[in-house]
Amino acid sequence: MNGLVELEELAATAVAPVSGEACALENYLAQPDHTMDARIAAARAKLGTDVVLLGHHYQRDEVIRFADFTGDSYKLSKIAASTDARYILFCGVHFMAESADVLAKPWQQVILPDLNAGCSMADMAEIGQVEDCWDSLERLGVKNLMPLTYMNSAADIKAFCGERGGLVCTSSNARGAFEWAFERAEKILFLPDQHLGRNTAWAMGIPLDEMVVWDPYMLNGGTTPERLARAKVILWKGHCSVHQRFLPEHVDRVRREEPGMQVICHPECRWEVCQKADYLGSTERIIEIIEQAPEGSSFAIGTEIHLVNRLAARFAPLGKRVITLDDSGCLCTTMYRISPAHLAWSLENLVAGEVVNQIKVSDETKHWARVALDRMLEVKAATPVIRL
Repeated sequence: MNGLVELEELAATAVAPVSGEACALENYLAQPDHTMDARIAAARAKLGTDVVLLGHHYQRDEVIRFADFTGDSYKLSKIAASTDARYILFCGVHFMAESADVLAKPWQQVILPDLNAGCSMADMAEIGQVEDCWDSLERLGVKNLMPLTYMNSAADIKAFCGERGGLVCTSSNARGAFEWAFERAEKILFLPDQHLGRNTAWAMGIPLDEMVVWDPYMLNGGTTPERLARAKVILWKGHCSVHQRFLPEHVDRVRREEPGMQVICHPECRWEVCQKADYLGSTERIIEIIEQAPEGSSFAIGTEIHLVNRLAARFAPLGKRVITLDDSGCLCTTMYRISPAHLAWSLENLVAGEVVNQIKVSDETKHWARVALDRMLEVKAATPVIRL
């Protein structure tokens, strides 16, 4: 929002919904997005501090403008752990809401406005596959191994890591998490994003021939005992469908057509892309780099298009130019599922005393996932920007 005044003005124009069928989702989805603004503001005003809205950077503008807090997974998970709101309404994707529920106080309830807002990367590592992998690695003679999972994973994967001495990391603290793990084990099984794992290990001086990819759809992960014995990092074969689209030739085009423009890539991008970038960074780090840059700076950003467009608009008046690394624009389609209609529906149901789309993790899973997440919160958040 652009401040309390705008919120109050929107709320004053709202028409109260009728009871009964008005709280059915289909009645909201049939309306244009912009007609939800006043209703969202009015519901927010009625709920007051009983609800906190968390918005991930990749959310569409029409939704994130209502967020109390915006950030990446690391920042929002810390906020989720510290808030005293009765309801945590998470405008993100399923694994983020799960993590919020794991960290929430017993009396808090976490809501995801659209249950279809998932993550393709998280879906690439299912608990049965990971358990089979772990058993296979033991059978193949791999010892002194620690599992480490990216935040972009299901709660049961986080619990798997927590129960076996591992932890969770984000792109903000991945290197710190790797260092923590290597103090306690000789090898890491990193789930589920091979690119973040590879880029993090490489930045720590681990060569590519000491990393191996485990493909859950192939016998023995598609590798050999010899390769596993040599590897310090075993990378799960998963990726972000948005960041995987960025290619080395996109960086080459920027170098050719935009002399002097700096390239910043999210570490979920391919290793070959990151090797050509000027900087790597999480969404929070990308914002920080641009904030600290002098007037006249220009950047091509390799991350989700909603954040890139938002940064372009924010920094243009300050004399800084921001463009996407890929002209075709990389949209997180699952994050985009959450619309103003879903947000209004969730909030107005809360006003009516109904909790919809609650995300609730089972007690056993919550315990071990909490262990893994608590370990993450102890790891330093941001390492220095990598200059390649």
